[in-house]
Amino acid sequence: MTTPALPRRNFLQTLAATAAVGAIAPRFAAAHEGEHSHSHDDAPFQISLAEWSLHRTLRDASKGVTNLDFPRIAKEDFGIDGIEYVNQFFKDKARDEAYLGDLKKRCEDQGVKSLLIMVDGEGQLGNPDKAGRKKAVENHHQWVDAAKFLGCHSIRVNAASGGSYLEQIGYAADGLSQLCEYAAPHGINVIVENHGGLSSNGAWLAVVMERVGMDNCGTLPDFGNFDIRRGNDPLSFDRYLGVQALMPYAKAVSAKTHNFDAEGNETNTDYFKMMDIVMEFGYHGYVGIEYEGGQLDEYAGIRATKSLLERVRAKLA
Repeated sequence: MTTPALPRRNFLQTLAATAAVGAIAPRFAAAHEGEHSHSHDDAPFQISLAEWSLHRTLRDASKGVTNLDFPRIAKEDFGIDGIEYVNQFFKDKARDEAYLGDLKKRCEDQGVKSLLIMVDGEGQLGNPDKAGRKKAVENHHQWVDAAKFLGCHSIRVNAASGGSYLEQIGYAADGLSQLCEYAAPHGINVIVENHGGLSSNGAWLAVVMERVGMDNCGTLPDFGNFDIRRGNDPLSFDRYLGVQALMPYAKAVSAKTHNFDAEGNETNTDYFKMMDIVMEFGYHGYVGIEYEGGQLDEYAGIRATKSLLERVRAKLA
């Protein structure tokens, strides 16, 4: 499929940013090593489970599954010991210490590590209105606190904004900087996913990271979220270039899957090519399964993704 052309100015910015990745990378490579050290017999990377993979199960009341069951399901059903929460599945519990204490104990009982909380619905960190931006930052504070309590290393946020291409860089960088200042004393990272709008433009988000320039500000490259919407026109950013642009700042990685072919390969993303890019930047931490497809049920989709990642890992090893 042909990728639609970027407008000339944005194309040049894209080119400049992706060309600059090589120059930026050495400055950030050391950060990956300290944060995501080798373990699991020195495997090239570890496999975690993003809670969004189970969003249909969690939303189906007849299943009787809640966020509190997530650590057990990850370990018992999939043999996975690192988990990534989504805040909408315990939206009103960010300040509920009894609830968080129960969740933490369930993780400890299963030998499961809480890695991060994906935070949505708390306002635009890149809101063009200064007061709205400040309010969004304050709304995220409770999730920084919850992440600290649970033993996570990061919260995943969105860089939604409004205005021109360049204005949105400034707004998003300001909101992220404010939140990072709050999170730093707690030892929590604030990481941005390519998640729609200009954040799905890898070059734009790389420039935002450079503008913020704080150690606890980073990215969560998602292999699939590179669709930029402009009105009714879909515009895609090349997923391999996008991940390449975001990896210098990555503190987590999201292995998005939708469909698989008869050989068990993902039909949208060449996982062997993509994980080569991830490894090139010295990242050896957790790669989070995020199955979002409809062909397989959620449990089968998670297992198919895990099997693919294990094949890639064996080849890389």
